[in-house]
Amino acid sequence: MTWLVSRLLAGLVAMLLGGVIGYVVGGPVHAPVLTVLLGGTLTVGALAIVDTLRGVRLIDWLRGAQDTDAPRDAGFWGEIGYRVERSIRARERSTVQEKARLEQFLEAIEASPNGVLMLDVSGQIDWCNSVAASHFGLDPRRDRLQRITNLVRAPAFVAYLQMGNYREPVVFPSPNGLGTLSVLVRDYGEGMKLVLSQDITERERADGMRRDFVANVSHEIRTPLTVLSGFIETMSALPLTEVESRRVLVLMGQQAQRMQTLVSDLLTLAQLEGSPRPAADRWVSVSKLLLQVEGDARTLSQGRHTLTLVSDDAAQIAGAETELLSALTNLANNAVRYTPEGGRIDISWRVLTDGSGEFSVKDTGPGIEREHIPRLTERFYRVDGSRSRDTGGTGLGLSIVKHVAQRHGGELDVQSEPGKGSTFRLIFPAARLRRAAASPRPQGDASDAAVRGATADTR
Repeated sequence: MTWLVSRLLAGLVAMLLGGVIGYVVGGPVHAPVLTVLLGGTLTVGALAIVDTLRGVRLIDWLRGAQDTDAPRDAGFWGEIGYRVERSIRARERSTVQEKARLEQFLEAIEASPNGVLMLDVSGQIDWCNSVAASHFGLDPRRDRLQRITNLVRAPAFVAYLQMGNYREPVVFPSPNGLGTLSVLVRDYGEGMKLVLSQDITERERADGMRRDFVANVSHEIRTPLTVLSGFIETMSALPLTEVESRRVLVLMGQQAQRMQTLVSDLLTLAQLEGSPRPAADRWVSVSKLLLQVEGDARTLSQGRHTLTLVSDDAAQIAGAETELLSALTNLANNAVRYTPEGGRIDISWRVLTDGSGEFSVKDTGPGIEREHIPRLTERFYRVDGSRSRDTGGTGLGLSIVKHVAQRHGGELDVQSEPGKGSTFRLIFPAARLRRAAASPRPQGDASDAAVRGATADTR
């Protein structure tokens, strides 16, 4: 309140000073009272004019951008200018802080893996992050203030917005046709809506694969069980000759072996998915693996195919021997199963120019259509289901191969053409390979022949 006291004192002093001056001046004219009043009025008026000019300066500053300091006057207008400027500066700092918090909040939403889209009371787009723009096929700048239903016309989404019941999300194909979206709407503010979107394509695919997996396992196990059950009922209800009994027992053994193979493959897959990656300091001889793979392939072929084994390098590979043997054997055995009698199967190993190792199985079988190749490693996926069962396959072999390759840092490559056979290549990185130390072997030793490159005709 000091400005009020000083303002009153200044007015009183000006009035007294004007009166004194008027009295002195008015003495000669013998009108002291009039000149005192006139002098006081003039001095008060002059003070008012100066005061008004100060107020005008402050008003001019307020009308401007306030990017400079307020007029530094004393008294009433100086006090007002100071307080107004302080209030404005505090408001500016608050605005800057709020803007920074808003930008930080929007950056956090932008970093969200889910889509976030804000709608005003009219259903127009107020803001959306890049994920939502990708989900709905929008342009965050161009489509702002556009009605969402004019841009996203999926019937399920439009009906969901109009229904007003947002307790459960709505699922519909993405407008760009590349997947499936799950969208949930929440009301906020006064009539505004928050649209949350999530790409559930992979989840839907995983759920579908899980359902297919359970159905396939059930079917694969039920089939041999049905056969076994039928044979058991037959043997219990009908008198069979010794020849018929032996035949039935052989067929029952085949079905039991089929179930045992399926369960074994399932356990192998479960172990591969649930165990840590193989250590990189346990070395396995490639020659030893190749000999075992060749032996299993010959046993399965029983002389029905021309089988060759070629290896140009005595190498070792870092990893789990049982896993590697399972993957290589699966590739070789698949070639034997699906190659008609009299066909040719070439098994080879070589070190590529970049230091990586390649295990290859090439056959002269019927080949595979191009559209089937990307799905070959899916569990229970079969190009020809009936033929796979006839050959004894479980539909899990290539899935096991893919998992083993990934666990050893490698990859599986498939090249095939209908009528021209198939080539399956399992490629391991250079970091997993090293040259084996030379060791003396008896002349004619089978492993030495495998390293040098042997060709065998089993027909």
